[in-house]
Amino acid sequence: MNGSGSRTAAYGLVPADTTEDVRAREAGVSAQVAVLPVGSFEQHGPYLPLATDTLVACAVAREIAAAYPVHLLPPVTIACSQEHAAWPGTVSISSVTLHAVVRDIADSLRRSGVGTLVVVNGHGGNYVLGNVVQESSARGERMALFPAAEDWEAARERAGVLTSLLTDMHAGEIETSILLHAHPELIRPGYETSDFVADDRRHLLTLGMAGYTESGVIGRPSLGSAEKGKALLASLADSFGAYFSLLTADS
Repeated sequence: MNGSGSRTAAYGLVPADTTEDVRAREAGVSAQVAVLPVGSFEQHGPYLPLATDTLVACAVAREIAAAYPVHLLPPVTIACSQEHAAWPGTVSISSVTLHAVVRDIADSLRRSGVGTLVVVNGHGGNYVLGNVVQESSARGERMALFPAAEDWEAARERAGVLTSLLTDMHAGEIETSILLHAHPELIRPGYETSDFVADDRRHLLTLGMAGYTESGVIGRPSLGSAEKGKALLASLADSFGAYFSLLTADS
């Protein structure tokens, strides 16, 4: 299945579509599906940028838009990062606000004829996105949250990522690999020597990240590589096919 192709691959964080581009793409499909990347603006150790989760979500969304006829939206760049408040630069909004923003976007899309929204989440702390999708689905609206843990696990295995999803919690092998592939110019020195493991994080919601790491890192970034990042994104794009089929069935 072929979507926006090379045009999408050239995007930065903000899609370059004109309204005519959108009209032409809509003419070739029976159901309109929009893809909304949601990231965060929070510390990712001394070597990855504050916008890492947004960059990851956008990289995944661009891979999807290159393979499927979807309407790629600009990202939500600030979300629920309260657990990272101990580090300078982190900015958060409330879960109530994020819920309202995604709902408003979905409502606006439906008014313009796009009945389905896929939220591509790049930050594990955006728990409320699951509630948004669940509530919308119960109302009969078409919405999905991507990637699921199973999609990340399949991507991890396909890419040869050695760190488990439990251990690879923040600024670790997966995020470092994706940025080494998609935005190597944004990575600072230090990821090669910043490995730190804290698998028992049962009090994370109470203590925040500062209760478990001084550097802000939990994972093994030293194992990251651009090759793994490329394979991770390719696997996620393949996994999206099942979502696209489900959301466009009988439409």
